[in-house]
Amino acid sequence: MAHRIFMTSATLAPSQPTLRLSSNTRSTQFKELTALHILRRSTVFALTAVAALMSSAAWADNSSPVGLWRNVDDVSGKPRALIRITESNGTLQGRIEKVFLAANESPTCAKCEGALKNAPVVGLVILSGLKKNGDEYTGGQILDPDNGKVYSSKISVTNGGKKLNVRGFIGVSLLGRSQVWERQQ
Repeated sequence: MAHRIFMTSATLAPSQPTLRLSSNTRSTQFKELTALHILRRSTVFALTAVAALMSSAAWADNSSPVGLWRNVDDVSGKPRALIRITESNGTLQGRIEKVFLAANESPTCAKCEGALKNAPVVGLVILSGLKKNGDEYTGGQILDPDNGKVYSSKISVTNGGKKLNVRGFIGVSLLGRSQVWERQQ
């Protein structure tokens, strides 16, 4: 036969109060804990959503040409190089970070003149002096490492920031050549 032990308040130490919860009180506490749990999860979700929106807003400003761009060969349609465009004091500069060379091509600027003669193409500054002028960046220069010549240049961001129109020219913009570069970052 099972024995049941009943404790009365007299058998408890005086410093230990008896706590009896009615089923209504337990139900209310459960609801409060559930509501608190939902509130915490909602707060975490809201903070995560705000952080995601803020980071996507930073990436959404593609009106600037600052970033990494891939240029493509006009004839073959194959990638030629990755160029990183940076801004310092309102002036843009583009430096080659990586080249995709054909078997017969040199990794140096063999046709460049002066200090750039036989300089490695990787690390070479090919865009310089571009300043914002309305929707374009103008007044700069572009170096063509294939022929070693320096041309006047202007650039503009298009297609929602995914493309960069790059124009090199002699004298007036009508006498020149354009390329479309693709944003990589």
